[in-house]
Amino acid sequence: MAVWLQVDPRSPTPVYQQIVDGIKGAVAAGWLKPGDRLPSVRDFAVSLAINHNTVAKAYQELERSRVIEVVRGRGTFVASPGQRPPPDVEERIEKLRDTLRLAWIEAYHLGLVEDEFERMFRQARDDARGGEGKEGL
Repeated sequence: MAVWLQVDPRSPTPVYQQIVDGIKGAVAAGWLKPGDRLPSVRDFAVSLAINHNTVAKAYQELERSRVIEVVRGRGTFVASPGQRPPPDVEERIEKLRDTLRLAWIEAYHLGLVEDEFERMFRQARDDARGGEGKEGL
């Protein structure tokens, strides 16, 4: 169980955030699909050899972000994207816009032309999906 997710306790990124990022990445890549059941907090903690409170914190963050949904008595499932936008959706979109703006500025100063930047963006998307549709840079 959870072989697809690795956590590194030596990483500067907190373990709960590694779980959040890993599950979000697996959903974005299509490895986890809406309706897929996730392991219970305890089972996930055992499979990752970490404290169950760490998994619980990650699940709480994922539920707050509407990536997963907890159905009492049935389990935890991957939510359908966009079905119920997270409460901070506008703030997160603005943060994403700022990140992309900063990336564009950096690309400009590296001498990348627009086509190269767009190709890098598509490559990053494909890498997140597990490498489908790879294009050379």
